[in-house]
Amino acid sequence: MRVALVQTAAGLDPDANRATLSSLVAEHGPGSDLLVLPEAFARDFGEAGSDVSGFAEPVDGLFGTAVAEAAAAHGTTVVAGMFESGPDPQRPYNTLLVRGGAEASYRKVHLYDSFGYRESDRLTAGPITPTVVDVEGWRVGLMTCYDLRFPELARALVDEGAQVLVVPAAWVAGPRKVHHWRTLLLARAIENTVFVAAVGQPGPRYAGHSMVVDPFGEVLAEAGEGSTELPEVLRAELDPQVLDEARRVNPSLANRRLRRGPDRAEA
Repeated sequence: MRVALVQTAAGLDPDANRATLSSLVAEHGPGSDLLVLPEAFARDFGEAGSDVSGFAEPVDGLFGTAVAEAAAAHGTTVVAGMFESGPDPQRPYNTLLVRGGAEASYRKVHLYDSFGYRESDRLTAGPITPTVVDVEGWRVGLMTCYDLRFPELARALVDEGAQVLVVPAAWVAGPRKVHHWRTLLLARAIENTVFVAAVGQPGPRYAGHSMVVDPFGEVLAEAGEGSTELPEVLRAELDPQVLDEARRVNPSLANRRLRRGPDRAEA
């Protein structure tokens, strides 16, 4: 599977972001089976703690339509983040849309109540249901940003058959944050013997460092911090033989001993 990660900044104008999305997919979608844009691409979060409810829309609204049309026009599958209208009009969902060769909507499970932030004050957490889609014969699991810090979600996706974890993010910059980002991406790839394709918004506000990691933990491609001025595009081709070899050499999924009941483990 040919993957393109577009590390680029989302602005505060939804109309401009839709136009940017169409342009980016037109430029980088052809020749890609999967093109991934960052979290909150329909409209950035704005200042910390901002009310984003006025920018929420249904998944088939203006942004969702733009994603679907761009994907169809350029023969690819697109993943991009948005704020989705939900039952609480003041606290929308933080949602990933998948449109094109596959279709899904994933509502972020773990809200960023950490490092001095309170995402749950402004957003509603999604249901604890692993979201896996089929793209060009690959099973692709979806995670968003802070979800990366919860290995049980990655494992639940793998238990649903995921061979690739896609992680759009707006990973806020700060001390140790790039180190955490890189370490966690490598860990999720190695412990689950999966490919990981993670794309973030760029610096200076966010950490950048979008990456593609193989199931052995080898970095196939990595961006720098980046800037708001120019998108940085990573391309990688995911080889199913590498996945099979990693799971043969390191059969940790098969070797798991799962706890069944309070005092019993199953080999």
